[in-house]
Amino acid sequence: MTSLFSKFEGLAGALGSVVAAGGRNPFAVVIEKPVSSTVGIIEGRETLLFGTNNYLGLSQSERAIKAAQAAAETCGVGTTGSRIANGTQSLHRHLERKIADFFKRRDAMVFSTGYQANLGMISALAGKDDYLILDADSHASIYDGSRLSAAQVIRFRHNSPDDLYKRLKRLDAPNSAKLIVVEGIYSMTGNVAPMAEFAAVKRETGAYLMVDEAHSFGVLGEHGRGAAEAEGVEADVDFVVGTFSKSLGTVGGYCVSDHPELELVRLNCRPYMFTASLPPEVIAATGAALEDMIAQPELRRQLMDNAAHLHAGFTKLGLNASKRVSPVIAVTLETVEQAIPMWNRLLELGVYVNLSLPPATPDSRPLLRCSVMATHTAAQIDQALAIFGQAAVECGVPLQPEAA
Repeated sequence: MTSLFSKFEGLAGALGSVVAAGGRNPFAVVIEKPVSSTVGIIEGRETLLFGTNNYLGLSQSERAIKAAQAAAETCGVGTTGSRIANGTQSLHRHLERKIADFFKRRDAMVFSTGYQANLGMISALAGKDDYLILDADSHASIYDGSRLSAAQVIRFRHNSPDDLYKRLKRLDAPNSAKLIVVEGIYSMTGNVAPMAEFAAVKRETGAYLMVDEAHSFGVLGEHGRGAAEAEGVEADVDFVVGTFSKSLGTVGGYCVSDHPELELVRLNCRPYMFTASLPPEVIAATGAALEDMIAQPELRRQLMDNAAHLHAGFTKLGLNASKRVSPVIAVTLETVEQAIPMWNRLLELGVYVNLSLPPATPDSRPLLRCSVMATHTAAQIDQALAIFGQAAVECGVPLQPEAA
């Protein structure tokens, strides 16, 4: 009899090789206790956290913690139902209003996760007679949403407005709606979308445009509304999707839009209709973290200063870092045989980052994916850079320092 698990044999072998090469499973790291937003206890040691997506450090927001405690005491710890049944409390509607107002949009929907926001919106909006045009480097949630929809899917080259335009112009489908889906900041590499050019293609071709601002919300733009705000094209974006689990430090997702039909989407969006809603304490904490973000624009400025500091340090060391300065900085290595020992050595020396291996990486080379926070101190960044330099030398990673 064929085993249900036989399909995982290749994965088991690959994981076994990774563990054997480094002595630990890099995908099962446990943060035993957060000491602060930037330091956690891992394997009994204080470890600098440079792989958490906690961009503004708001997972430890005092205002959010107090709001969560108060909500749990007054509303309980769960809703026990979906948003279209008994799962909508006044807190949910209040948060949706706050998010819509922040983005200066007509309405907002709140989902239980950012993954479900993409899954739900894409599958609900794109029908069997429609086209989804996706950036080739799109997040898994975007691809999964496209599979749940019945739409025809077309991929264009990563961050290429020219390729997007060509593929749209080739379509001979005047009676089909076309939805372009891009991301503000791409989570693996830190690449930033050329939003002004994408918006121009959208206008010329009559398509709709959705932007996933998961990693750019709270990061880019004068007010932190993301890549579209940063390039002054918010009016061209039909749907903004994102998550609370990055800059706001909680969990959940959202979609904002000026289209009045968003209210009808609620009744046609399976990941929204058939999932329990976020518990009151999470909703309250998210609203409080949003207030923190709005009240402290200096966090955003400090975040970008820290990103520039870390990026410059990698360049000075001679590591192959992302071309664009953003809170996500990927250090690309040439071989898996280099990447696994170096990731392990970084952890042993007190720095946690994310290990990304082919085929999950954009160009089939392994990455050490780093994310910086507004709350990292200059001393912590310098310490992390010194450890990167030590680990690279010990693991035989060739360095090409910039010329003096």
